[in-house]
Amino acid sequence: MKEADTQAVTAEYHKITPEEAKEMMEQEGVLILDVRTADEFSAGHIENAVLIPDFEIATRAETELTDKNQTILIYCRSGRRSASAAKQLVDLGYTAVYDFGGIIDWPYDTVR
Repeated sequence: MKEADTQAVTAEYHKITPEEAKEMMEQEGVLILDVRTADEFSAGHIENAVLIPDFEIATRAETELTDKNQTILIYCRSGRRSASAAKQLVDLGYTAVYDFGGIIDWPYDTVR
């Protein structure tokens, strides 16, 4: 089996802490993905986050998240939807998916 094939078989998302996510957000080229509803997003979200609700990942990800090697930091309200959406992204071939759980555990600022 070639190395590329091995990577495809072992592709998985990474569970990280909000603190690790905050550090990663300070790097260039990191995408912050909010997978909550539009109403939840409007009520408050992490600055520069892109909204794609979890139930739309399958239909919108490949059109809107065109670089499958880009670092994607993903969150929702409590962590359940972000885990599910992260798995979907990995199944679609995204290689650098990091789930940092729910905004309820986010100790930093949000914007409206």
